[in-house]
Amino acid sequence: MTVVWLTPLTASGEAPVMPKAAATPTANPRLVQKNKSFEPHILVVPAGSVVEFPNHDPFFHNVFSLFEGKKFNLGLYEAGTSQTVRFERPGISFIFCNIHPEMSAVVITIATPFYAVSNGDGLLSLAGVPYGRYMLHIWSEGMGPENAQPLTRQITIGENASSLGVIKVPAANGQSMVHKNLYGRDYDEPTPNGSVYEQQR
Repeated sequence: MTVVWLTPLTASGEAPVMPKAAATPTANPRLVQKNKSFEPHILVVPAGSVVEFPNHDPFFHNVFSLFEGKKFNLGLYEAGTSQTVRFERPGISFIFCNIHPEMSAVVITIATPFYAVSNGDGLLSLAGVPYGRYMLHIWSEGMGPENAQPLTRQITIGENASSLGVIKVPAANGQSMVHKNLYGRDYDEPTPNGSVYEQQR
């Protein structure tokens, strides 16, 4: 999956300050923990957004992020509860669980309304972009946290432009994102027949 967004440029080539998301949106975006995974796997939000992290699994999770973007640690919280995080500034946040190493997600925080996410065929549509100069940002799922910064280049959208053309991105290797736990160490081996973090009934 690939995310593309356009940041308008001023005459000097600098990105203008874009307005943040409303302080009280009608509904906060959500990154749901269910079946030991995050849904959706990739979430794009405006800078200033509050993201909810509800736990829909019958056991504890500990959501954290230590990479570029938003750094946080929500600690252990049980089934049926939820935590929130405000993503104040643009950046790429790689999200993990400190208990379940197979869980990963990405929150991309942007300061522009002009963005699109590719479909299963790698196609995307970005309509209603005014003509002018922009910084084109490209992030692909195969890039990983070691390359947290998106690819960028300056482009000009003409009055009669109808397409951004073909955008080449790094190929995804199909492997799970390799990462350490919250404390920078390898994850413990799974406990046989369940987890010590299962919620007692």
